[in-house]
Amino acid sequence: MAFEKEIKRRRTFAVISHPDAGKTTLTEKLLLFGGAIHIAGAVKSNKIKKTATSDWMEIEKQRGISVATSVMGFEYKDTKINILDTPGHQDFAEDTFRTLTAVDSVIVVVDTAKGVEAQTRKLMNVCRMRKTPVIVFVNKMDRLGKDPWELMDELEKELEISVRPLSFPISQGDGFKGVYNLFENNLSLFEAGKQELTEATEIENLDDPLVDELLEDDADQLREDVELVEGVYPEFEMDSYLNGEVAPVFFGSALNNFGVRELLDCFIKIAPSPRPKQAEERIVEPTEDEFSAFIFKIHANMDPNHRNRIAFAKVVSGKFERNTNYKHIRLGKNLKFSSPTAFMAQKKSILEEAYPGDIVGLPDSGNFKIGDVLTSGEELHYKGIPSFSPEMFKYIENADPMKSKQLNKGIDQLMDEGVAQVFTNQFNGRKIIGTVGQLQFEVIEYRLLHEYNAKCRWEPISLHKACWIESEDEAALIDFKKRKAQYMAKDKHGRDVFLADSSYVLQMAQGNFDKIKFHFTSEF
Repeated sequence: MAFEKEIKRRRTFAVISHPDAGKTTLTEKLLLFGGAIHIAGAVKSNKIKKTATSDWMEIEKQRGISVATSVMGFEYKDTKINILDTPGHQDFAEDTFRTLTAVDSVIVVVDTAKGVEAQTRKLMNVCRMRKTPVIVFVNKMDRLGKDPWELMDELEKELEISVRPLSFPISQGDGFKGVYNLFENNLSLFEAGKQELTEATEIENLDDPLVDELLEDDADQLREDVELVEGVYPEFEMDSYLNGEVAPVFFGSALNNFGVRELLDCFIKIAPSPRPKQAEERIVEPTEDEFSAFIFKIHANMDPNHRNRIAFAKVVSGKFERNTNYKHIRLGKNLKFSSPTAFMAQKKSILEEAYPGDIVGLPDSGNFKIGDVLTSGEELHYKGIPSFSPEMFKYIENADPMKSKQLNKGIDQLMDEGVAQVFTNQFNGRKIIGTVGQLQFEVIEYRLLHEYNAKCRWEPISLHKACWIESEDEAALIDFKKRKAQYMAKDKHGRDVFLADSSYVLQMAQGNFDKIKFHFTSEF
């Protein structure tokens, strides 16, 4: 309990959005405020070789998209902030789903012109399932977009959550003048292309003559809008936000560094510090003395010069200390870590201790799988890190017979990371890779070649769905596997998987074999 103060000052959150809404740019600007970086890299521009701080894998720099979740920690106003920047591209949605299990709150970035897009809707479903508190940041206000009122109605309808503006824009597009902060009662004026941080103008209230002086023709419109906000939306209540019922909304332009300070200042005041987590055995409180953590992500080769893997552990309870023995629950053995790391994207520093809410990088020589638990000794199993049934499938074949060892090692490690899923066909012994999207095949091929020096080639296979099967009736299971022999496979953990080649075949199997349970996520 001595470390309760440390827990209270921590905020661990993810930034999520549809691709191109400006998520990585917003992450960079938050780091800029925290003094973690001093100049923002131009994320999309290929002319500027300095790419986004959080996109460090070679393929991310080439494509200008985030492929893997980056973890960054920094201090701001005596608050320790841990940001997880997630991939927006839907082909990497699974990495994002897993990341959402490791955060206490979420910032959703929405493009003012495009509004709520499909990927945002999907991610919001995961937040709703977990009752994760959400703040919305409406980005790109310096471009023409939807009317703010229309946009807020859309947010409520599409994200299925009540909203409450805590800042309001003064015009938009070319006429964008700034935002009025309803949370702090101050005015921030917009200047395009400014990389430094602008100070907000303090005003008593909107009747202040200074408002007319600064905003000229837009002053009356702002007064009208704010009056309408206060009239239409109920008072902002902390509890409703913390229970995931109301989402505060902020407006700004991340690229121009605008509206970000309001977001961050309000965030550190209202966002939750680390929360209790449900284990299979019991609810674990962050303030408990005994240490526990779970692995939500594994990344190979963060340093291309050393073939290393890092397991990302989220501390749930107790205090993590370097060079201390902790029990690896699945393996039933004790492990000690001499060089655990704290992250600032790819830059790492050795960590002496960590508290609930912190993300610790643990060097891994193959001990960890996603979902593994470390504790001071207690047998705990944290739930909630599923694999989803893939949508696309291809056979993976070795294109260089001299490198089969490297290829197998590469496939093994990349699948442990959760990049995709591998199934071994029980009929012909061939390996099938299942992914959520086409881009993942390219990433796998690229990384096998550049990180493991192994060449692969893809061969087509026509499959509709992979589902995990189980049955309490042993005889029924054996009979099913015999009858569907050419469609049976094993996943990485040796579980039975049925590969249906069409939705008709799957429906028939579900109808004809009523003693078999078919699962579309690996967590059952």
